[in-house]
Amino acid sequence: MRYITVFILSLLFWLLITFSLTLPNIIAGVVAALICSAIFARYYFRDVYKFLQPARYYWFTVYLFVFIWACIRANLDVAYRVLHPAMPIRPGIVKIKTSLKSEFARTLLANSITMTPGTITVDIIDDIMYIHWIYIRSEDPEVYTKMITGVFEKYIKRIVE
Repeated sequence: MRYITVFILSLLFWLLITFSLTLPNIIAGVVAALICSAIFARYYFRDVYKFLQPARYYWFTVYLFVFIWACIRANLDVAYRVLHPAMPIRPGIVKIKTSLKSEFARTLLANSITMTPGTITVDIIDDIMYIHWIYIRSEDPEVYTKMITGVFEKYIKRIVE
């Protein structure tokens, strides 16, 4: 099932990036997808049935909007801190415990945090993440965990787990 899933996703990706439904293009896409699935399917997820559930695609779409909005807010916040004459920053590394179980979900969360301006994921050890934050707003671990991962973690659980 993994090989079929990787083949289908690779072929769809090929057709999206070439944007052509001619016979030679489809044949080239099938060949490329076969090669990709032969090489990479063994590294793919074990539970591929998750990708066949439409609700996950809905939550992924919602997550994209939430992520884009968080990035816009963070960009404005960082721009404010850079342009402010006193440069109000209070940088530090905070330790966050995540409730996400799979490695893929943790990686998605870590990448989402890193791609949001003002935060960088420094390390992940099991369910603990170390995040460099440009302005530490709270000393309470529960509060700053909710501030950094709150919305992302909720949607990632619905998408991946």
